[in-house]
This record gives sequence, structure tokens and C-alpha cells, in this order.
Amino acid sequence: MELTLLGTGAPAGLPRAGCPCAACATAVGEEARAATALLVDGVLLLDLLPGPAFAAARAGQSLQGVRQVVLSHPHDGPALEIPAGLPAPVRVPDRQELALISGHRVRALALDSPGTGYLVTGPEGERLLYLPPRAAPAGLDEHSVEGGERPCDLVLLDVVRRPEALARLRAAGLVGPATDVLAVHLGHEVPPGPEVHRQVAAAGARAVPDGTTLEVGAYQEVPDLPRRTLVLGGARSGKSAEAERRLATFPGVTYVATGGNRPGDADWAARIAAHRERRPPSWRTEETCDLVPLLTADGPPLLVDCLALWLTHTMDAVRAWDDTLWQNGGSRELTERTTELVAALRTTSRTVVLVSNEVGSGVVPSTPAGRRFRDELGRLNATVAAECEHVLLAVAGTVLRLRG
Repeated sequence: MELTLLGTGAPAGLPRAGCPCAACATAVGEEARAATALLVDGVLLLDLLPGPAFAAARAGQSLQGVRQVVLSHPHDGPALEIPAGLPAPVRVPDRQELALISGHRVRALALDSPGTGYLVTGPEGERLLYLPPRAAPAGLDEHSVEGGERPCDLVLLDVVRRPEALARLRAAGLVGPATDVLAVHLGHEVPPGPEVHRQVAAAGARAVPDGTTLEVGAYQEVPDLPRRTLVLGGARSGKSAEAERRLATFPGVTYVATGGNRPGDADWAARIAAHRERRPPSWRTEETCDLVPLLTADGPPLLVDCLALWLTHTMDAVRAWDDTLWQNGGSRELTERTTELVAALRTTSRTVVLVSNEVGSGVVPSTPAGRRFRDELGRLNATVAAECEHVLLAVAGTVLRLRG
């Protein structure tokens, strides 16, 4: 089954006419995108975009053989153009199936927003799944998706704006390790320049230019998802948001909060509440600094936020703030606990994203205890980073790749 992406953008396209934003200003060349529309084997057209015949010709295709046009969502972009000779567009009712004389079958999936998703099965059994903008599947089960939990060969969806849609597909077994996931419906909400490619790759997806033709079911090199990632950054740098974004497309994440509660501290309670509200409802939260049992156990991905608070708790436990106690055993005990943590991280079977503060770039602390904490956190970050495939640094909401 051959698929040509006539467009990969949001309904209004990218750049959006008259928009001065940075994403639109940098959307030139291959990053300029028309509204998403898919041509399957030259016979099935999923969604329409402005100038469909021209878009097909630019991709080296023709619409003359199209026998069915299917719409997936209420169109809020430029007026639809239906070239002469194309059949009238239809929308397949939820959970109904449309069979084409070409041997393709189109099954409609219910969504949690206006519109319809489509599971297309080719004559040879290849499967592609297409979701419209800002949509996620609703009520996935063996009755709504023919083929049960067999992964699709190709999935196209709004990864940037609805990452939890990909999490639901993974939970239902429709996206597996070998599934090629394409980010489509890319609009001016995406970060400018190459940042969008980094973000979708972190979700196990990729973005391709308009006009790309793919063989559904053929081997595609899917983005490598690291087992261990360390995200560093200063205060309000965006490090926690980046860590959460990297796991937003995975179901059942365990969020490990090392800060705990601070009775009577209203500001701290407000910070914790803001973090909780940001998390997907499918995530489970554990408030603990006992990280080794979590790392050594099997289970869903872990997000640990953050190592600086773990270090504070551990230094409290080993009496690190007292100079005499620190020299008479506290330093050695901290090294033992850090070594145990790093050993568990090295051998973990779980996907882990860790957050930590990057300190020490400014004024030297005026107290021995402050300098001790700064030095130990720097050592901890360096030791943990040595065990991670990906190391990122968040600065002013922008993420720099240090490794991976």
C-alpha cells in the first residue's frame, strides 16, 4: 500500500497567511506545509486541501484514479476545492466500514472531539491509522478496531497538540515498537525551526515534508527511544515541562515526586498543585525519595523530579550539614547511597526520565554547607549523566542536546 502525503500541516497551513510568529517565519522550504491530506494507492483520498490537483502533481501523483474521498474533520481552513472528476466527499459513520472495489477497507473510529478517525486496510493486509487535528481515539476495544491489538504499520496523528492520543494507541496495542508514527496537522503552534523534529522524535515519531511517498508496511527507521534521559536546567528553565513532554505519549507513567509535602508552606503547596494539574490523568504519582526499589522493579516509565531534592533529603539523612559528622562518616555514607542509586539506574529495565537542577554557574555560596551541596549536586549530575543515553539542558524554555 503506497501513501503520499499531499500535505502535512494544520487546516490553515504553515505558515499561516499574515501571521508574524516565529514558527511561521521559519516555515520555509520543506518546513512549509499545506493542510494534511493523504492519497492511498492513487484510489483513496483522505481529506482535502486547497489546490489538491496541484499538490498531487507536485508530488508526482495524479487524482484521476481516485474513487473515494473521505473527510475526517470539520474544515476550518480555506474553502475546500473539489476538482472536476473527483467523487463527492463522504464521512463514514463511527464504527462503520467502507469497502472499495480496489480491495481497500476503511473503518471509522470514534474520537473524543468532532471528527472521525480512519483505519485503512490495504489489499495485502497492511494497516494505516489516520486521526484528524486535535483528536484522540475514544473507547478503543476489540469491537471498535478490527484486528484486535495487532499494531498498525503506520499511524498519522496530531502528535504535537494531542500527545496523549499516541499514549492511548500504545495502551491499546495499535502502536508497537516497529510502528512508523508520523506527526501531521503541524501548525503555527509548533516550536520554530528544527525544534519540532526533536520534540516529535522524543515521542517516537517523525515529521516528513509535503509530497513524501511511503510504502506502508515497508521497513522504516523509527526514532530510537532512550531508556535513560537526564534533563538539567535552572529554576523555571522548562526542565520539568520537557521531562513531562518526553513521556506524554506513553500510558501509565509513574511520576516520582521527591519533594514531598511541607506543612504550612503555601507557596510550596501551590507549586506541587501546578505540577499535578499538568500531568495526564493516566499517570500515577509516588511521593518518595526511595528510588532504588522503583528502578530495580519492572513497570511502566518513570519520571523522577527531581534529583536535587533527592540529594537534599539524602544529605539530611547522613547529617551532611554538620562539619564534624560529615567528616566522620557522613561523606562516605552519601557516596554509598549515590553509588547504589547509579547502579540501579545502570541496570534498570524501565524507561526513565530524570530531572535535576544545574547549579554552580553563579556566585559561590557563602557557607560551607551551601558549597558542599553545590559540589555534591554537580558530582551527582555528572555521575548520572554518564549512565544516560540522552542528556538535555533546558535554558529559557529552550532545550539543548548535550548527548543523544
